[in-house]
Amino acid sequence: MAIGALALAACSIPPKPDRPTLREEAPLAGVAVAIGSATTEWPDPEWWKRYADPQLDRLVEQALAGAPTLDEAHKRLGSALAAVEVARAQGGLSSQANAQVQRLRLSENGLIPPQFLGFTWYNQGDLSLQFQYDFDFWGKTRAAVAAAVDEARAAQAERSAASLVLTRAVADTYFAWQADQAHLALASDSLDVLQRLRALAEKRVARGIDTPDLVHQADVQLASVREMQAAYGGSAKIRLAALTGLLGVAPADLPKLQARELPSVDAALPGSVGLDLIARRPDIAASRWRVEAAMRRVDQARAEFYPDISLGAMVGLQSLDLDKLLNAGSRMAAIGPALHLPIFGRGQLKAGYRVSQAQLDAAAAQYDATVVDAARDVATHALTLAQVDARRTERGGQLAATRALERSANARVRRGIADDRSLLTAQAQVLEQRDALLALDAQAVSAQIALTKALGGGYRLDGDPLAVNAGSDDSPIK
Repeated sequence: MAIGALALAACSIPPKPDRPTLREEAPLAGVAVAIGSATTEWPDPEWWKRYADPQLDRLVEQALAGAPTLDEAHKRLGSALAAVEVARAQGGLSSQANAQVQRLRLSENGLIPPQFLGFTWYNQGDLSLQFQYDFDFWGKTRAAVAAAVDEARAAQAERSAASLVLTRAVADTYFAWQADQAHLALASDSLDVLQRLRALAEKRVARGIDTPDLVHQADVQLASVREMQAAYGGSAKIRLAALTGLLGVAPADLPKLQARELPSVDAALPGSVGLDLIARRPDIAASRWRVEAAMRRVDQARAEFYPDISLGAMVGLQSLDLDKLLNAGSRMAAIGPALHLPIFGRGQLKAGYRVSQAQLDAAAAQYDATVVDAARDVATHALTLAQVDARRTERGGQLAATRALERSANARVRRGIADDRSLLTAQAQVLEQRDALLALDAQAVSAQIALTKALGGGYRLDGDPLAVNAGSDDSPIK
């Protein structure tokens, strides 16, 4: 009968599913050529240090040490690691100790009436140790442990992704604050030049040389610059508020920041960006580990169709007389194998197996979507950076031409063939061009930081996660 039951169980075991086909390269062919720049190295894990800014280093260090945005990622990782321990504890040898003392009464109408025994109430004590060893012939426990390990690896990669989001936000906000400070400095210089122009206009109007419209025009320009000052000043305060939120500190605890020049950037991409991006993006790595975990869950669900074989043993003491519970004569023992055949719950097992397959398909689809999104992210930021870099070049040419006009006006003033108005006007135009170029410089820094995040921010996945667990192909479940 046992052989027939085993044969019946084996006939309903579903076939081992094929491994899903996943992308091995991000669709980025031609992007490096499109931006027209030389190749560069991949970001380092501490990528923000390439800007050689001690203030930024301190901010990032403080953010990583205690930012509230990382708490959830820490908790997910801790939960995943605990799940690994639970899965490991469920396999192999298990044991438990039991101790029990009972006061019992015999039924007067039972199988053995109390008058034959001479008592109605009696005490019973039991002390025992029970052992059970589950033979994981079909790999169910191994699959559960492997799935939990892969889910923990996914949680760890997601934690790296959360850290990358945080460091990118800190660096981007910090350099935006620096850009605001540079804009404010240029606005102050522009105010000085425009006020001198207005003073000259007032004198010319007072002498009847020009109409009052010239003064009104100067007032319009001054009001425009003051508006810019208010905008950049308010923006700088908002940046500082954002930094306090990212660092998780009160505004009074934010380190004092000093204005510095924006760093120079380039629009380069690593030469192997399409091939290596899969191993360098933490979100892609997490998605691949999720696929691997889903595959192990399929193996686990398939192993449920096989019979469970275990060996149990028990040693202990039992006595109706508590005074004799610890005597040698109270010893008892038992040992024997156990076989569990999942014959009558096949419908539930099949439903669970189909659920695991659906989860695997969903994980594979999510992985492909993550790779495509990552490629689009890299391409967008790389092309944006290239566009801003091209605009910076042209704006630099405009600034050079405006400075040439300033030098010509200065030469005419020195020779006495022109008054200060032409020089001041040229200086105002130079400041205007410098402000426009500064805005592009700030955009370039922000685009480079965004591209650094898109390239993984120094994260590195060594090896193919789908090949880490060699047991996936050598599983005893065939």
